[in-house]
Amino acid sequence: MARLCGIDEAGRGPLAGPVTAAAVVLPPGYSPEELRDSKALGAETRERIRRGLRLANADVGIGWAWPEEIDRLNIHHATLLAMKRAFASLVRSSRGEALIEEVVVDGKFAPQLNVPARAVVRGDTLVPEIMAASIVAKVARDRWMTRYGWIEPGYGFERHKGYPTRDHRRACLRLGPSPIQRLSFRIRPVDEVSR
Repeated sequence: MARLCGIDEAGRGPLAGPVTAAAVVLPPGYSPEELRDSKALGAETRERIRRGLRLANADVGIGWAWPEEIDRLNIHHATLLAMKRAFASLVRSSRGEALIEEVVVDGKFAPQLNVPARAVVRGDTLVPEIMAASIVAKVARDRWMTRYGWIEPGYGFERHKGYPTRDHRRACLRLGPSPIQRLSFRIRPVDEVSR
């Protein structure tokens, strides 16, 4: 039986940390009623849905592109790299029950893969597999940033996850760039309106 794989990312906009992608194949019979774009869900709901996907035996792959890669490649190409890595991780970990026939990716661009892949604008609101990938990627990245906050406690990564909040920008001005800072991203002055 052929399967559809959804891919989405989390973390294009932060000033620090990786961009994270997830590739998800939903199991047969999975009811996608709860699935939404991860940005429309709270952290507890995202975590509960991620656990439910795992319990339902969804096939999941995670891929990362690190700050040095983002600085070297730019965020667009680093995002496509994270997506390729997520798909490769999924293929390696897949139980091999069926071939993936097509990949759908949220946005305007799809990575080059060894199976047909197409981009779907607003796919994270339209395609259940992409919605699931959106949730898994967001949970994985948020967990990583929280844990990194334990290593570099002065930056508050456990709160803002590297996004350009006023607190994050203040910490960068006070402490200098963190070891996971995206050095190619401009840090706006603190007195400018924060996101």
